[in-house]
Amino acid sequence: MQLHITTYGTYLHVKDAMFDIKRRGEDGKVGSVATYSAEKVTHILLATGTSLSVDAVKLAMRHNVDIVFLERDGDPVGRVWHAKLGSTTKIRKRQLETSLGPDGLRWVRAWLLAKLDRQTELIRGLKKHRPQHANYLDDKLTRLEALAVSISTLAAASAQTTRVADVADTLRGLEGTAGRLYFETLSYVLPKDYQFSGRSSRPAQDAFNAFLNYAYGILYGRVEKTLMLAGLDPYVGFLHRDDYNQLSMVYDFIEPYRGWADEVVFRLFSGKKVNIRDPDRAHISAVSGSKNGYSLNALGKPLLVETFNEFFDNDPIRYRGRNLVRSHCIQLDAHAFANELIGKTGGLPDLTTL
Repeated sequence: MQLHITTYGTYLHVKDAMFDIKRRGEDGKVGSVATYSAEKVTHILLATGTSLSVDAVKLAMRHNVDIVFLERDGDPVGRVWHAKLGSTTKIRKRQLETSLGPDGLRWVRAWLLAKLDRQTELIRGLKKHRPQHANYLDDKLTRLEALAVSISTLAAASAQTTRVADVADTLRGLEGTAGRLYFETLSYVLPKDYQFSGRSSRPAQDAFNAFLNYAYGILYGRVEKTLMLAGLDPYVGFLHRDDYNQLSMVYDFIEPYRGWADEVVFRLFSGKKVNIRDPDRAHISAVSGSKNGYSLNALGKPLLVETFNEFFDNDPIRYRGRNLVRSHCIQLDAHAFANELIGKTGGLPDLTTL
């Protein structure tokens, strides 16, 4: 269970060895909203304007509960995590070695191809209910599949001798082109009021990107914890640059799963569940400052969070021969990645076979 606390003024503390959420009501009095057993909570996510007690932090640490602090757009700004290493340090040593050698390119290839596979899978699904767009969608699928072939060919031809750094710019270019085609396609098939002009972030320039940015923010936090549980270093990436405080491996490893976050947001918009017109019931708010844009408001956040959690935690899919919820799929892949780094596959499937 995740406690996603977003309402301004909400306070998390401990009562009877349980997490207790308090909030000031319309009458001005502070009262308990809900109480949760620490044994059932896996994550606590706190947005701007919320707070928690030191006792709540201690209780979370005792039960290995992840506490994540979120920016306004949903990006994790920091987390409280226990001091124990997720696994043997041998994994992190091998991760660093692999990032500098040709084996790193094999993994980058797998992650990028898995990302494109999920993008094309979503577009193929759109064709089933939109026969009027069949020609348009077929054209986009053909172009995306050609880009996937280019990525696969480039990586496979040089994987034995070439490091990621030698072909990184080309890979980023191919990935970027695929992303532009993909989001252009999603916008095209949406109702006119929801259409958008490509990706935008910090801040989002439209409602769709506001929801997508927040969904990615939730996914960033989940992937970071997943990597740490598998004994991996979130900062030692293969493709993304090693900038100051950059969670490079999070940004690398998240790629195959962005399509699932995209699907969550797309379903909300294609189902016309997002209100952007009625000022009293709208799910987004204008962002003030030097850059105008949009962000999720107090109505938009719970709509997305509840839908996201249902999709990732309660909606099983067939994955590698097993029925798993998507959050478990990500953890399975992280452990498979860590095990292969140290030559201990344990019978788990190799992600590079995707």
